This record gives sequence, structure tokens and C-alpha cells, in this order.
Amino acid sequence: MFLMVATAISLTLVGLPGDPESAQAQTATSTKGFRPPPTLPLTSFYEAPHSLPPSKPGELIRSEPNDQYNLPYELSAVRILYHSRTANGEDVAVSGVVLIPDGKPPAGGWPMIAWAHEFRGAARQCAPSLMKNLGAGPILAMYANLGYAVVATDYSGLGADSGKPVLDMESNALDVIYSVAAARAAVKEIGPKWIAVGPFQGGLAAVAVAASEVHDPNYLGSVAISGVPDAQQSYQHLARGSSNRMLLVLASTVKVLYPEFQVSDMLKDQAFPAYQRVAQTCGGETEPEFTSGMLKPGWENNQFVKEFFRRNSPGQEPAHGPLLVISGEGEVALPAEMSEKTVARMCKHGNRILFLKYPNLDDSGVMGASVADQISWIKARFAGHAAPGNCR
Repeated sequence: MFLMVATAISLTLVGLPGDPESAQAQTATSTKGFRPPPTLPLTSFYEAPHSLPPSKPGELIRSEPNDQYNLPYELSAVRILYHSRTANGEDVAVSGVVLIPDGKPPAGGWPMIAWAHEFRGAARQCAPSLMKNLGAGPILAMYANLGYAVVATDYSGLGADSGKPVLDMESNALDVIYSVAAARAAVKEIGPKWIAVGPFQGGLAAVAVAASEVHDPNYLGSVAISGVPDAQQSYQHLARGSSNRMLLVLASTVKVLYPEFQVSDMLKDQAFPAYQRVAQTCGGETEPEFTSGMLKPGWENNQFVKEFFRRNSPGQEPAHGPLLVISGEGEVALPAEMSEKTVARMCKHGNRILFLKYPNLDDSGVMGASVADQISWIKARFAGHAAPGNCR
């Protein structure tokens, strides 16, 4: 276990595959010889009728083994397509991947980690299940090698064509929750108990799982890596920078959630070419030309934007399970103080939270530095031990 954790830390600290900066560095050093494409084709597996036959959320539509991922040979992978629900209760098809450990499962089946991925882009081809490294290959392989089945959903609109509320934590949380039942249907050796884990945007989804109205009694808690900042503070902070494409994706997400929303109330005319392009690109590709000066004055006061902020600010409701929140005190883009305010709000609900801060590390750095704490906390939850907390 020590060797696997140490390996995961070293792999993560040099940059998880799929990270734009890491990808650029890898490209610069691999110009010699043939390099296979890092993505997989969008096949008919991902196609589903827009009018799905009536089914329960979490019901499996189809599954298929896949050996094209860059994973340790002893692990096996199964793609899934399953029924999920939008935040408005509409039935949608969502894709994902299940990783299965090697060997014989324990009595009761493999315990499961439901992985909630960070933002990878808004286009269908940005789905982690279409990346040979699954967007976070080393850490997912680490979990599986430690004896956990892993289900990694793509979120609605990525992979399967079912709308793109890609920055909405409530929508993402529903996809995570329903992926668990779909994974069990696809792999009979998976047991009932599970934990949600995610970094960045995925961390918000993992916390939203804990507060969701859809409550699974076999859910044991969530791990949010890289903080849990408040939505309004986050996007206003990003808007103060010179350029950030996430504000374009914010506009498209608000439009999906609230069709009455007029994008022109948030973006100036010169931003529309970038707005249209961002829905067709993934992280690491040429960034669409966009500056914060292309935002309309007072954009954050639009009623639909404010409603998005409200539903994407964690800690509004009590959690159904314990939480581990991990944050880097050296983060500049979204300072750790933002997460501290959110955690304080969650603590007022009586939630059981262990909040760990890592000095001198940004939120990318804590992904690797916190691996031992992640594993210790996860192992204790599956063992049935009482969860620690440090709320004041």
C-alpha cells in the first residue's frame, strides 16, 4: 500500500494526465517518434434516443468492456450508459466508466468510490471516458489497486448528448448518485457501500451528493479535494482577472438550466464568437479569445445568474454523511479563505467535517500531498469507524 500511495503522489505532483499545462509539457518533450492520440472516438455506444423509454434513474442502458485505456494491466474497465435525471427531473442518458480491481472480491462485493471529475470542457468529446487516461488515470488506478471499484461518470452532456449543465454541482451530483446503481448493474461483484470523491468542480459535486434529496442509505460520505468555494465569490474573483473561459461556460450552463436567460444580458456582442467556440472545445485546446471586459456591467446581478449562484453554493442544506474537505493554503486563483467560509457554514448545520489545509501548496499540489489522508479517511468509513471532525 505504501508503494502504491507513494507512486500516486509522485505521479500526481508532476501533473495528472489531461491537465492542460501538463499536456503542453508532455507535447514539448515528445516530438520524436509516433505518439498515439490521447483520445478515443465518439462511437455509437454513446448514442441514445432523446425520448428515452420510461426507466428508473440509475437503470443501465448498455455496457461494454474496454481495453483501450492507459491503465495497469491487472485492472479491467467497463463503459456504461445509464439513465440519470436533470435537476428538473427529466430523464437523460449519461455515460461513464467502471474500473474493477484484480482478484476475488471480498465478502459482500467490492466497496466503491464514485469519482466526480473536474472541469474538462463543455463539448461531448471532453468526456473523461473518451480520454485514454480517463482524465485522472493515476489516482483512479491507485484506488482500484487498493481494492475499490471506481465508477467515473462523464456528467450529462459529455459523451452522451443530453444537454450541458457542466458547471452545475446539483446536476453533476445526480449523475454521480445514479452512476452507482448503474455500475452495480454492469458489474455484479460490486457491493452496496460507496463514497463520493472529487477534485475542484468534482469536489463541489461530491459535497452536493451529501446534501442531495436523493439519499442512498449505503452512501458513507464524501471527499472534496481542492476546496469548496462559494459560487458567487468564485466567479466574481475570476471576473477580476484579465481572461477566464470559465465565465463563458458559466453563461452556457445558466442558459441550459434556465432557458429564459438571455446570454446577451451577461456577455457583450464581441464575446459571442468565444461563447460559441467554448462549447466545442476541451481544456488544453486553443483558448477562445475572451477578456473580462466582454462582460456586461452588473452581470452578476441577473436573476438567473443569482439563482445559479444560490444553488451552487455548498452548505445550504445539512449533509447525509461525513465530509473530508482538503484545501491548499497557497492557492491564488480561488484562495483558501473562500473554502473556510463555506466550511464554517456547513458546520452550523451540524455536519461532521474534517477540514484539512496544506500550507505552501496550491490546490493542484494538494491532490498528491493529501493521498495518504484520503486513503486513511476512506478506509475508516468502509470499516465502519466514527468519522473525525474539527468544526469549531
